[in-house]
Amino acid sequence: MHSDSSHTVGVSIYGYEGEVGRAADNMSGDKGAGGPRGSRQAPLLVAPGDDLGDSGELEAGHGVLAMNGRLRALKQGRMSNRDGTVSIEPRRTAYVPRPSDLVIGYIEGCTSNIWFIDIGAPFNAILPMSLGPSKAEFGGIRKVLDIGDAILCRVQEVEENHSSVVTMKGMGLRAIRAGSVEDIDPHLLGRLIGRGGNNLRQLKEDTECRVVAGDNGRVWLDGDLSGIIDARDKLNALLTEAKVEEYRGDA
Repeated sequence: MHSDSSHTVGVSIYGYEGEVGRAADNMSGDKGAGGPRGSRQAPLLVAPGDDLGDSGELEAGHGVLAMNGRLRALKQGRMSNRDGTVSIEPRRTAYVPRPSDLVIGYIEGCTSNIWFIDIGAPFNAILPMSLGPSKAEFGGIRKVLDIGDAILCRVQEVEENHSSVVTMKGMGLRAIRAGSVEDIDPHLLGRLIGRGGNNLRQLKEDTECRVVAGDNGRVWLDGDLSGIIDARDKLNALLTEAKVEEYRGDA
């Protein structure tokens, strides 16, 4: 289970928290079937340790362990059975950076010429001063970007170990000094944006707010206070609808 979190910058608004999910039952799927539970029904949400049924001729896929002839869930998520392989699709996915991704990050630390950026990936990104918004005198790096600041940046390079380098050299890239930053699951980003960007465009028009969706699942809302609150409410409604569809009714 998780809660959607928000960060406000320059304005004071209360964060919204919403939980998704429910405890999975421990009944097997069909009467006496012996296979994984729910294999003939809509995919079920399962928790670590749940008994998914008799392994039989089925194979344990991602997130599933075969033990003593039984299939056990190793993580929380949605169970699926594809071509005889039972897997768990995680309900929350970590962001994996790719070159050219637009991301919203937070300054977590710095040296004399490098900032360390939390972009929601397994490893922090680095922002060299040469790729930052401006140069600073020696020892004055925190006068340019300080710890806790939010920034809109772009992934420039990704190393083999998935660490990355980001840049603020580019049109529209900047420090975020006002508005609110909302966190959503990266795999729901496409549902938020909508086909051809329709949902995102409608959200901007309805609220008269700037809405910038980062590829790492962070969304920057900027405008007047009432517009930001309205945009947040509409954003949460879109996400709830996406989660209901994604998790078969468990928002």
